[in-house]
Amino acid sequence: MVKIVEPHVEIITPLDGEAILKHLELCARNCYKSEDKITPVSARTMVKKLLELGHEAMIEHYNLTVKLTCDIGVYKDLTRHRHVSFAIESTRYCNYSKGKFGNELSVIKPCHIKENTPEYDLWLKTMQLIEKNYNEMAALGCRPDQLRMLLPHSTKADVIMTANLREWRHIFKLRCAPAAHPTVQEVMDMLLAKLKAEIPVIFDDINYNKENNALAA
Repeated sequence: MVKIVEPHVEIITPLDGEAILKHLELCARNCYKSEDKITPVSARTMVKKLLELGHEAMIEHYNLTVKLTCDIGVYKDLTRHRHVSFAIESTRYCNYSKGKFGNELSVIKPCHIKENTPEYDLWLKTMQLIEKNYNEMAALGCRPDQLRMLLPHSTKADVIMTANLREWRHIFKLRCAPAAHPTVQEVMDMLLAKLKAEIPVIFDDINYNKENNALAA
């Protein structure tokens, strides 16, 4: 039976929000040789001012690694971004008919197809048929690089991404926007919420009003 998985996000980089701000402040103040103005509470003000002025080059001095459990469609969109390093579960080498994968395909539950509807039932039947045919082809001796030709966009994949904070801001501005695909929005909204809770200032201004399609102030 095909395994239905909820999307999930995990922050791999150990985070200390205040320490991150202090690190960024030190980098920025080197430009002006104003290190003497550093105080125990100056980092938030300094970084906030950098963002207000659009001087975001300074926040490139901190990298953040995360792990996403998402569908193939999501990572296809995310890999369009530059200045990002990716490590992605490989459907070319992973054979999902093997015991380590439970002899089943894992697919991400679609957030934009309502459960217990005719369209959801058709989606699920399609996933089950694909799994059946995948396992039958595997039993015939087909390799994973042949088997992956059956896999749909719904297929679950674990994705590790590393980018600097400036690039993460750019990613969120595009992928949390209402124009982004719903499944991408779902995952990026989850990650943005986690980062806002862990790191002060950096992402506070990214807050989309989904109803009016605008970036809230």
